[in-house]
Amino acid sequence: MAMVAEGVGTLQIHRISQPKYIDALRWLSPLSAFERFAVLALHDSDSDVSSIEIQALNRSNPSNLHLQSSWASPARISTLRVSQIPQKPLVAASTYMGSLHFLFTDPVDASLESELSLAEKSFHAGPISGIDLQGTGSECVSVGEDGRVNLVTIGDSKLNYRRVFDSHGLVSYTAAKWASPAEFATGGLGFSLQYWDQRKPGGAVSQFKGNWGRGNMSEIVHSIDIHPSRKHILLAGGSSGTVFAWDLRWQKQPVLLSGIVPGETVVSPSESEVWEVQFDCYMQSATIGNISSGQILPVMMCSEDGILAVIKQGEQPMEILAEPCAINSFDIDKQNPSDLLCSLEWESIVILSRQ
Repeated sequence: MAMVAEGVGTLQIHRISQPKYIDALRWLSPLSAFERFAVLALHDSDSDVSSIEIQALNRSNPSNLHLQSSWASPARISTLRVSQIPQKPLVAASTYMGSLHFLFTDPVDASLESELSLAEKSFHAGPISGIDLQGTGSECVSVGEDGRVNLVTIGDSKLNYRRVFDSHGLVSYTAAKWASPAEFATGGLGFSLQYWDQRKPGGAVSQFKGNWGRGNMSEIVHSIDIHPSRKHILLAGGSSGTVFAWDLRWQKQPVLLSGIVPGETVVSPSESEVWEVQFDCYMQSATIGNISSGQILPVMMCSEDGILAVIKQGEQPMEILAEPCAINSFDIDKQNPSDLLCSLEWESIVILSRQ
């Protein structure tokens, strides 16, 4: 189906029903130019069985998905990530049981070749709420509600991990994102953000406490992103339709992009939980000449009330999808940023192409 979205252009939309609930999804970047693959984290509520599936997409008929390979998970998957190196496709998945799994795939046909797992009780006490793979796929950061921040080194045949920090439950972390090979960020309760530098051990080198909102410390950061060319700017999405940026150069006050803050009026596409945020490199390339060095680059978000939208600082949000159910996750194809994947609460995948 084709439609015209204001400010976005023509959208090609394909909806594909799934027999299971989709907890998360990601594009996979293979070497082959003729095949495209999507990684799905699935949960069957009838059998209480979770799995990861790699589905092949037909370029000439995007609605035609077929199973390429699958892996049975020991518990429901909390976070899903993939490496962005086509020569070394790697899938990482954390679970609500506290285990972490790495699936190595063939770079041509995306079939699963091997698996490495961490399931030690000393690793995380309870669910892992956020993970992220370093750009090279050689290291993974994991965070949890237990207040632990761990770094996992990924070898060909074994995993090693070390604890970077342990708050012993005094601080809960909900999201993580690499900024560079030595730096990463985390987010958590109360719209808090932390910036870590492995060259400076002992704790976060910068911290932002989100008491600028309504004063409700139960508000949560669900997702964070860092642009590869502007690692000093952290993007965060969370409760009550809130999307904001934190600039490490001016740390006292965030830049509100969506949501409600006393004294500020910002048009928001959503009033519910923002489940995921990403910098939108497609809209960035279309408007790069009009963006100043101090302006936040365009971002995309999805929400519990079924909104997929692009937000530009100081402009009206551009709504891409409005669904009657939650949009749980989405992903922008890094090789072809005009293409999007998103998952619906009503057990469906939506494939979008912006033209």
